[in-house]
Amino acid sequence: MAIDFSEKEQFIFKKISEAAAEIGVDCYVIGGFVRDKIIGRQTKDADIVCVGDGIVLAHQAAKQFSPVPHVSFFKSYGTAHIKVDDLDIEFVGARKESYRSDSRNPEVVAGTLNDDQDRRDFTINALAISVSKKDYGSLLDPFGGLNDIDNKTIRTPLDPDKTFSDDPLRMMRGIRFAAQLQFTIDDNTWEGIAKNSKRISIISQERITDEFNKILLSKKPSVGLDLLYKSGLMKLIFPQMVDLAGAEYKDGKGHKDNFYHTLQVVDNIAEHTNDLWLRWAAVLHDIAKPATKKFEEGHGWTFHGHEVVGARMVPKIFAKMRLPLDNKMRFVQKMVALHLRPISLTKENITDSAIRRLLFDAGDDIDALMMLCRADITSKNKQKVKHYLDNFEMVEERLKEVEENDRIRNWQPPITGEMIMETFGISPCKKVGDIKNAIKDAILDGEIENNYDAAYNFMLQKAKALNLEPVK
Repeated sequence: MAIDFSEKEQFIFKKISEAAAEIGVDCYVIGGFVRDKIIGRQTKDADIVCVGDGIVLAHQAAKQFSPVPHVSFFKSYGTAHIKVDDLDIEFVGARKESYRSDSRNPEVVAGTLNDDQDRRDFTINALAISVSKKDYGSLLDPFGGLNDIDNKTIRTPLDPDKTFSDDPLRMMRGIRFAAQLQFTIDDNTWEGIAKNSKRISIISQERITDEFNKILLSKKPSVGLDLLYKSGLMKLIFPQMVDLAGAEYKDGKGHKDNFYHTLQVVDNIAEHTNDLWLRWAAVLHDIAKPATKKFEEGHGWTFHGHEVVGARMVPKIFAKMRLPLDNKMRFVQKMVALHLRPISLTKENITDSAIRRLLFDAGDDIDALMMLCRADITSKNKQKVKHYLDNFEMVEERLKEVEENDRIRNWQPPITGEMIMETFGISPCKKVGDIKNAIKDAILDGEIENNYDAAYNFMLQKAKALNLEPVK
């Protein structure tokens, strides 16, 4: 099978071929670049394996280009990297690996191309194309990877027990490829994942989270998340999410399976945004339902306050998953805390006050919140979904109207704490906070207009009730 390199790729690989001939080594493009070229996916990364020293080849290859690209190399790993135009190229010598049972870091020795293909995680990633002069462009497919691409199958080249025991992160990679490519995992390979799932414990949290995020960023994340759950991996890497699974019945009353509801919400939001943190908000929006679940006689199952408890859980989950504890975490926390507010407005007569408060609390994140809330409307009853969406559109219209009139988004009250202290000659104290909050509430509730004069006069009234007089 001929691989259709672009004109630019052909130019680059021919130059590498010349460099390899000059130092007398054979070299091959291998792995994801080959897979993606066959599938038709865009790719800007290429791995070159040579039967020899990859760092030497990288320096020789760099000399073929003008201007000469910078060579980054890591002697301890035997790898080197150059960038030509927009193609990132990594060079490494063919390797043979052996693993200890307590570590994913292999003992590495020089090997043949066959040795290097043997150590690959999946058949679709073991494909190689020669860029040596003697057989330039020929495809080497020792494990039937081409056939597996045709059949959309994820399969290990060797015994899956060995593949996954050697490097347990490959289990998550296999699930990630299934999610990204919409492939099916081969039965024998799937059994290997389920059998070796506990080996994931030797992998660093950072690498686990990196794979989890890639699954979350796939076109339909539920595919990968469900495979993580069914394989037993989810229980080990993210037990709080597994706690969502299952529906309990009592006195004939049940609740929906919150795990699969969450997967639907994540898929819904994935149709509209690639924002990783909004997708994380979808994952965590109901995370506290197991902790808040109660059965109330005559009413059924309730999850009162799950948005508040869930928001408190977010920092702990982010810390455990080694996710950033910064504005990204605070954004997800805000989304979880507010996710019921817009939906609750569809069930009552919407007051301007309720709309203003939502705009004030959400600020610039109101559009993201509304997207999350739309995604949260799931039901097998299409009529029910339509009813909620119709009401939701009414809420969105009211949000636009109030925002145009009052400009509440990211609004700050016209009277600050410093102004209150200066007016009454007082130091920071509870009374300052009480007055400031009273002004804010009065404006949000529509009791006074959103301007300085109205706020100042209200401040004087409130202060008088607290026995405060302006400084002369």
